[in-house]
Amino acid sequence: MKKKGHGIALFSGGLDSALAILMILQQNVEVTALSFMNHFGCDITDKSSCSKDPYPAAEKFGFKVKMVHLGHKFVDIVRNPKHGHGKNMNPCIDCRILMLREAKTFMELVGADFVFTGEVVGQRPMSQHKPQLNLIKRESGLGDKLVRPLSAKLLPETEPEHLGILDRGQLGDINGRSRKVQMELAEKYGLEDYPGPAAGCLLTDPSYSKRLRDYFSHQELVDFNELNLLRVGRHFRIDENIKIIVGRDEEENGKIEKYRKPNDWIFEARDTGSPITLVKGPISDEIINAAAAITARYCRDRNKRSIKISYWTNEENLKIIDVEPTSDEYLKKIRI
Repeated sequence: MKKKGHGIALFSGGLDSALAILMILQQNVEVTALSFMNHFGCDITDKSSCSKDPYPAAEKFGFKVKMVHLGHKFVDIVRNPKHGHGKNMNPCIDCRILMLREAKTFMELVGADFVFTGEVVGQRPMSQHKPQLNLIKRESGLGDKLVRPLSAKLLPETEPEHLGILDRGQLGDINGRSRKVQMELAEKYGLEDYPGPAAGCLLTDPSYSKRLRDYFSHQELVDFNELNLLRVGRHFRIDENIKIIVGRDEEENGKIEKYRKPNDWIFEARDTGSPITLVKGPISDEIINAAAAITARYCRDRNKRSIKISYWTNEENLKIIDVEPTSDEYLKKIRI
């Protein structure tokens, strides 16, 4: 049967975006879903509402998926969003506008008819009340080519409805934060595997946001490896030039070694279970003693008065120092 049109979806893999796609597919419209990734927790290896693997649903229900990485464009709006941050570092309005602009470009490239999302009127306080929805529609450049199928009956008619590509009567009127209607629709459509409502964007996490603010305040040019390090370990700032990262377990130790630069210093306790400690910045005797004492505090032999710590930038200049583990009071002062 010939398709009535072609819609471009913003697909996170979450419940609402999946339901929006299924609602559009029910109307005999071709769907290509764009799944956006960034360096702040939105990729298919993470367990959040913006990062579920989109391919199983696409295969099950019969739509295409394209992965799109937002790269520096997204970093720029996180650092300086036109419409401000939420409670933490989440630039929700600017994020939505950016993704919709990318979707608009793709829509025009492939000759599709409209773009649609899983947004629900009144669900998210910063970006999904009607004034914000209108702002996003306007600044994305999509205008009436932007459809929100789950709440379409609560919003003005769009171009694909006016042209008969979509039947307004088959679209939704969902409002507010309750997911009761969505879960009923999921059962109706046979959608079984979707993230719970507690999962969310890493930029809404207070601890991560504190690290990110610190990073932006000390780093003019953004390095993606260093952004990846923000998600790993315990972070401490000794002064304006020195930052220390201490792994929590073997997996984090491996990531710290993976993302370190050749001139970064590594510290590790000898002959006992130990974290990997990374020191970023110009080294000095004072910094060596501080980093070694922090490493000693988190090693297995932390209760001993003197612990041998190895430190190096490469295996050729490995050195050893004896230190006493630092105090918890000091760690509280310097922890990011």
